[in-house]
Amino acid sequence: MADGPLLGLDERVSRALLHPDRASALLADLGNIQVAVPILAVVLVYVALRARRTGTDRWWVAPAAGALLMALVPALIIPLKELTARHGTHVMPPGPGYYPSGHTATAAVAYGTATLLLLPWLRTAWARRTLVALCALAVLGVSFGLVRRGYHWPLDVVASWFLCAVLLGSLWVFLNRQRRSTPSAEHS
Repeated sequence: MADGPLLGLDERVSRALLHPDRASALLADLGNIQVAVPILAVVLVYVALRARRTGTDRWWVAPAAGALLMALVPALIIPLKELTARHGTHVMPPGPGYYPSGHTATAAVAYGTATLLLLPWLRTAWARRTLVALCALAVLGVSFGLVRRGYHWPLDVVASWFLCAVLLGSLWVFLNRQRRSTPSAEHS
């Protein structure tokens, strides 16, 4: 993080990718709370209404779990930033609080949760694959934009990927158990 064998590699990759431009800023902005959370909120409402309309028992559980997971992001990221106190790249103002990347975590959890909640409602394999691909592209785009813009070191972003993989994996397991244990009307 702040010292060790990967630090040199992290700095070299960062320098090679660093090129602050408008496109990288726009990609990085997809990880802002003001962008990612409203998108998730729309999906939470849609899934709740759709499940309720189809007569799903406990229709509110999946959207509530998604909202809770999003609320966990700052609860986990902020203490980790305080604990590690890693400084930012050379283009950022001096000071700690860059590891792990909160923007990456926000994007990964918001878009990943939205994807996991929408997947059961999509009828075709093509639609499901397309949604997963769009989610992956959005998270990778945010990640690339953050590093290219110089907002984060590459390892800041990678750390958030690992954290979010655990969070989203837990949500996926929970949603699968929920679907198996809850009788519902046929998805329409």
